[in-house]
Amino acid sequence: MKRIYFIAAAALSFCATNVFAETKKPTAKWTCEEFLEVDEQFQPKVIYWSSAQTKAGKALGSAVDIEGAEKVIPMVIDDCKKAPKESFWSKLKGAWKKVEDDAKSLGKKL
Repeated sequence: MKRIYFIAAAALSFCATNVFAETKKPTAKWTCEEFLEVDEQFQPKVIYWSSAQTKAGKALGSAVDIEGAEKVIPMVIDDCKKAPKESFWSKLKGAWKKVEDDAKSLGKKL
């Protein structure tokens, strides 16, 4: 899988700070409803940023799987629209698990 290293981490942090400015809660504690309140153009950025964080809000590393994230974004948005009262974090983790499981099964078939 392709990985892109965030050389422009400051720019991403700036965008994330502006997107999250209206709420004081970390995204790990958001409901899907709170996620869906974010402007649609920023929702993918929230998913990128949240995917690079642990539940405690600490950075996992300096890389994000962009290819995987592109698959996760529509899954999380659709799942959140279906169940707005549920946890955004659980939808994000569930979508990543599906993508990783699909990648593993493809690897075994090759």
